[in-house]
Amino acid sequence: MELNIELIQIGKLNNSSHERSILGPNNRYLNLLVDLIGYDILLIEGKIEIDKRASEDAKDVLMKFLSVTEDLLDNNLTLGEREMINIFESVKSGNLDTLKDVYLKKELVTTLSNGKPIYAKTINQINYLKALETNDIVFAVGPAGTGKTFLGVCFASKLLKTGACKKIVLVRPVVEAGEKLGFLPGDLKEKIDPYLVPLYDCLDDCFGKEHTAKLMEKGAIEVCPLAYMRGRTLDNSVIILDEAQNATQSQMKMFLTRLGFNSKMIITGDITQIDLPYNTKSGLVEAYELLNNIKGIAMCKFDKSDVMRHPLVYKIVNKYEKNFLDSFKDESDED
Repeated sequence: MELNIELIQIGKLNNSSHERSILGPNNRYLNLLVDLIGYDILLIEGKIEIDKRASEDAKDVLMKFLSVTEDLLDNNLTLGEREMINIFESVKSGNLDTLKDVYLKKELVTTLSNGKPIYAKTINQINYLKALETNDIVFAVGPAGTGKTFLGVCFASKLLKTGACKKIVLVRPVVEAGEKLGFLPGDLKEKIDPYLVPLYDCLDDCFGKEHTAKLMEKGAIEVCPLAYMRGRTLDNSVIILDEAQNATQSQMKMFLTRLGFNSKMIITGDITQIDLPYNTKSGLVEAYELLNNIKGIAMCKFDKSDVMRHPLVYKIVNKYEKNFLDSFKDESDED
């Protein structure tokens, strides 16, 4: 806290016993809250104090945040930095009722091979899972670390385990380092494997490493570069296109028309990380704009509030997101 900052009391905790949980170890959660609010805050003996220069909006957000947090603590929520960010973003957006559903009505996504249950942790994740249940094509667009790929693979693994589908097909455009697929050593699987490590990690979590390998040997899990999808029709499958922002417009059209009967497609990507050549429009961007009113196709958008990684990742994404939007605005002004 800066020197000579005058704090004023704006309220009290409903239950002073929650103070330690809200402060966190070594005041870690309080410091995070200060960063989120933008003003110095003090909790002591149940009293809530804030920098006297704070805006009325900041005071209102703080009081609502603490009220919701206390309600969740009363229901035995284990508070962490991830939850602090999620509560804060939900208070700002006004999605408090849905937030309580996230934490209090926990909907099981799947159980990992080690027995760990996986639950949706944000409002957008819940909406994503509902979209996967009720639509045959689902686009999930947003920054890294929001769970769009992991939850997509978890959903697909559940369908494979229950027999609701016969195959999982993992697809990805290969453009990362400007290398041509043919210059990489090995057979097709060995060529594409380095680009699919994040998907393999998810599969290993869901099935276990050995079982994943057996499923791949049987053909129940298949990997395929996007360029090799032409001419195929995939029935009884869940097809996941990862890093879809790097698919061209023609590739995206080709991919989407591979959908067969009793199949689902999950398309994930981050439109702020497009690696295509300059002046080449992303197929993901075009599809997101073009197909958003077709029944059976769902568009799910994730943002920084859904980031499930270290709190610094949330801050990094926030900065890059703002910079991206500012750049986009500048380009629009020039046009």
